[in-house]
Amino acid sequence: MDRDRLAAFSDGVLAIIITVMVLELKTPSGPELAALSASLPTLAGYVLSFLYVAIYWNNHHHLFQLVERVNGTILWANIHLLFWLSLIPFATGWLGDYPRASGPAALYGFVLLMPAIAWKITQAAIIHAQGPDSPLATVLGRDVKGKISPPLYLAGLVLAFVSPWIADGLYALVALLWCVPDRRIEALFDGR
Repeated sequence: MDRDRLAAFSDGVLAIIITVMVLELKTPSGPELAALSASLPTLAGYVLSFLYVAIYWNNHHHLFQLVERVNGTILWANIHLLFWLSLIPFATGWLGDYPRASGPAALYGFVLLMPAIAWKITQAAIIHAQGPDSPLATVLGRDVKGKISPPLYLAGLVLAFVSPWIADGLYALVALLWCVPDRRIEALFDGR
């Protein structure tokens, strides 16, 4: 399969995920600013989740620039990733409805942890198909952000039962780490 077809399908799924999230936003119950303040936890959850989907879309775009051919394993790894990402609207909605509850904060952490694991599986499938000297294997190197993100999600999931606010802070921290541009793939193309 052509990588562009896989990327186009993934783009469509990610666009639908964002659309579902925005459609779940409810307008405030009145015209006063106080009514808006009641919606802030839901809005904050939406912003964080939108940021996560944007991060995955951006990194997916870069990742598949390094893929020449897509095989069945890569297809299924990508579908696995998209499945976990598709649960973000559900977890976001529950977290927005109950921002001070441990269960929704823990589920949100789980729903963030699983695409991170699926991302690693997708990378491994690509490297396996292209070989250990492939451009992706070369570019990944130490991949510090990729290695520290899952333990931070797991810590947030556990700490959600101590304080949902601590968990939410960890999830936001990971998102901020990923907002710092990673120039490894772009540098590879600039060097060609």
